[in-house]
Amino acid sequence: MKVLLVDDEKHVREGIMLLGEWEKFGIETIYEAENGAEAINFIQKFQPEIIFTDMKMPKMDGIQLLEWMKEHYPYCKTVVLTGYDDYHYMRKAIHYGSVDYLLKPIDPEILNTTLEHALAEWKKEEAIRKENKSSSQLINKMKPAYRDRMLTQLMNNESMKENLYEEFGFQVSQSYTVALVKVSGKTIGEFHGDRNLAYFTILNVINEILTENECGTGFRYLSNKGEIIIIFWKKIEQIEELLKSMYKQLRKTFNISCPIALGESVNKISELLESYSRAKHVILNSNILDEKGERVYLQEIKSETALPNLMGYASEIELAVQAGEIGAFEEMIERVTKELKESRFLSLKLLLNFEKEYQVICNRWLKKYQLSFSVVEKVEKQIDPYFDQNGSFQFEKYIERKKREISLFLKKVKRGSGKKNTNIIYEIETYLQENCNRDVKLQEIAEQFYLSREYISRKFKQEFNVNISDYVVKIRMNKAKTLLKNSQLKIYEIAEMIGYQDDKYFRKVFKRIEGVTPNEYRTSC
Repeated sequence: MKVLLVDDEKHVREGIMLLGEWEKFGIETIYEAENGAEAINFIQKFQPEIIFTDMKMPKMDGIQLLEWMKEHYPYCKTVVLTGYDDYHYMRKAIHYGSVDYLLKPIDPEILNTTLEHALAEWKKEEAIRKENKSSSQLINKMKPAYRDRMLTQLMNNESMKENLYEEFGFQVSQSYTVALVKVSGKTIGEFHGDRNLAYFTILNVINEILTENECGTGFRYLSNKGEIIIIFWKKIEQIEELLKSMYKQLRKTFNISCPIALGESVNKISELLESYSRAKHVILNSNILDEKGERVYLQEIKSETALPNLMGYASEIELAVQAGEIGAFEEMIERVTKELKESRFLSLKLLLNFEKEYQVICNRWLKKYQLSFSVVEKVEKQIDPYFDQNGSFQFEKYIERKKREISLFLKKVKRGSGKKNTNIIYEIETYLQENCNRDVKLQEIAEQFYLSREYISRKFKQEFNVNISDYVVKIRMNKAKTLLKNSQLKIYEIAEMIGYQDDKYFRKVFKRIEGVTPNEYRTSC
């Protein structure tokens, strides 16, 4: 594993090198760069997995570097460093997918916690990338999965033998137009959560109309979740009518709303991705508050309306949290939503960005108060429940939900701040003793006591000089020694009573801890 430190101040780089627990996390090499331009050379040459970057630097600053990385090297994990507590930088860091945002001077504990999180995220995504790569190498000719895969590759400019065009229902033409069909989590829910059934059913309706008109083909776009692509090669002048027919048929037959957006016409197969990109831009910028009957979008709707920047409300949020009452948020929430209520315009793109900022702010405050929190991997899941059967976004219900979430957060803050930390750790110890006969996960403890997993692990070790897993083993072994004095109990029965399903593993652990086997210990009693 490799790390790159980008900062124009050498003493900052040296400080991070001294504070980081590199060997513990398997970091073998650390590179240094003084600015973004120099960093790009290192990235292209050595491909580090983790990058710590300052924001204000000569030649090329951190924002420019993050922008370059998003396009050319998106797989690495970045952590932003800055001496300015400026929400402009945090917003940019979020936009470009940074793992975290650290203020100088760097706190050693926060640095290493952030490093651990960044590595975990990279390893998780790398495993997925390897799995996807392995899967794509297998020639799976089962339809429709194989067909979807091949047409997805064609969309992404990967070559496909011409003799396969006919097999997959694709025709060569002088012009093509791509349409994008959005399949939301709510739509999947209408098929009892069966994703494959949902796609199969929707594509049946789409391809039946396309086959009847001999003008195109539809398939599941595997590069992005929740998307179906239609490629038209004939009857370009009738596309709007055909798309509306598809939308109506899906609404009438299955009572689902699948918004459809149309891209621009292109002349080559290699340009299909450009038409798709335009269609995606159109659907992301369409008005989700519109109660129109057919959600078929042929062009972007222009509007100057934008959701307020939540990061700009940082000081007001802090005061409201300190006040500890939901009423302190009311005025702020009203100001955030007033413009939207008046304009009746909200795009999917703006809403997704708003939700992402909201999640970051919530987790930041939960972390500050050492309360449990989870990172939302897909913000789309957070907004899916608020689309009605017609595909309109129920903005009022969404805001009410946010108010309830804020109220719950304030209760957690009050409950958490009202306990003494030492007492909580001893309560956790009691909880472990009472549940030592089963596998208690750290996340379960975090949720039970409204604390973060990192805080529990650190404080528990400080108090008992041992980590939680080793402490549980100690409890189990002490209980096992007591049970071994009862000669009527079998070894496998004792193993099950203290939480081990495999008595052989129990014997192995017992000997490692006590120095003798369970039978030898029983004989000596």
